[in-house]
Amino acid sequence: MKITEYRKYYDEPVAPVSEAGESSKSRAAGMFEWAQSVVVAICVLFVVFTFVLRPVKVVGDSMLPTLQDGNWLIISAFDLSPDYGDIIVSTQPNKTQTGEPVIKRVIATAGQTVDIDFDRGVVYIDGKALDEPYIKDPTYRSFDVSFPLTVPEGYLFVMGDNRNDSLDSRTTRIGLIDVRYVLGSVKLRVIPFETDFMNEG
Repeated sequence: MKITEYRKYYDEPVAPVSEAGESSKSRAAGMFEWAQSVVVAICVLFVVFTFVLRPVKVVGDSMLPTLQDGNWLIISAFDLSPDYGDIIVSTQPNKTQTGEPVIKRVIATAGQTVDIDFDRGVVYIDGKALDEPYIKDPTYRSFDVSFPLTVPEGYLFVMGDNRNDSLDSRTTRIGLIDVRYVLGSVKLRVIPFETDFMNEG
């Protein structure tokens, strides 16, 4: 190729890109980024609500007055070492007739001794009477579990706040809760919304 031809080849003007074409590419890129963001957000929410936080619906009246039938709760799947006063959600394989998880309040943990004076309706932990402003009525109802009872390692003693209308650790139909089956502790009530409700009387 001669020098003059070489210069001619590189001196030829480049055809301009139309504004419409540029705008179309820009819109397509914007839509792709938006769709990508939506997919990422959905994946994050899926992970959070599968492994970190879980929604749970209250079924029944055993937790009155704290929780009502139909309330929706958020539980933390990371909080698997509940303490006294925590409200937990747990499965109980071969225990519950409906197969539904149980929602109860932790009354005693491993090593603690539970005793209940059903005449006076008072619950004792390690000989000390509990102050329970959250219960509907005093604990007058007994079932087939004998007291005093010392909670073994790896288990929890739980009761519903509606003490006289709750199947809980006082009956062998529910029994002590194996901590391996605890799904999590209640952190939030979303329907109706409230964050500070667990210790109300």
